[in-house]
Amino acid sequence: MSDIFPKWTNKLPLRVLVGVALVGSVATAGVTYYFTPKYTRVGYQPVQPVPFPHSVHADQLGIDCRYCHNGVETSWFSNIPSANTCMNCHNQLLANDPRLAPVRESFASGTPVPWVQIHKTPDYVYFNHSVHVNRGVSCFQCHGEINKMDEVYHAKSLSMSFCLDCHRNPAEQIRPPEEVYNLNWQRPENFARDKGAKFAHDWKVNASQNCSACHR
Repeated sequence: MSDIFPKWTNKLPLRVLVGVALVGSVATAGVTYYFTPKYTRVGYQPVQPVPFPHSVHADQLGIDCRYCHNGVETSWFSNIPSANTCMNCHNQLLANDPRLAPVRESFASGTPVPWVQIHKTPDYVYFNHSVHVNRGVSCFQCHGEINKMDEVYHAKSLSMSFCLDCHRNPAEQIRPPEEVYNLNWQRPENFARDKGAKFAHDWKVNASQNCSACHR
């Protein structure tokens, strides 16, 4: 009596399992590579409750970053200013502008303006703003030309490779302490070789590449 099924079908379950494993591996690799901030966050520009232009405040008016983000030098988190800070100016300037209605309401009620967070790191990543800005790393390095933005968007990838590129060669990224908040500062030619390395040495910049530096 002849077999009901051809002999090659005996290997069919194994072939199916191998095929599933290969497809799963390719899918996992693709998700791991493309579902990173470089591909999922760069360019992200949510609609905010108030159209705040950094190009006006930071660039045209020259307001220091620390006036609004006043905790950046002492905290891991660069705080969002409260309505009180905004109203220091806007109780006189554009006091009745309808675009600022949410700010006035926040000031009166004490309820924070519901800003949409743009820059995020995963929960398993530790990042301290104060450590970086106090060692010559400007806002510009991670946030791009934020002083030129009418509406803030996610400009840099902030991926692990992005961070490691800086940690491997901090002399290329740091600047003089008095220029950290000068977003129009231009790096002189050969600065990293002539002064960047000296700053890194004198300030004891320990740009660790150990996993535990960021994954705690």
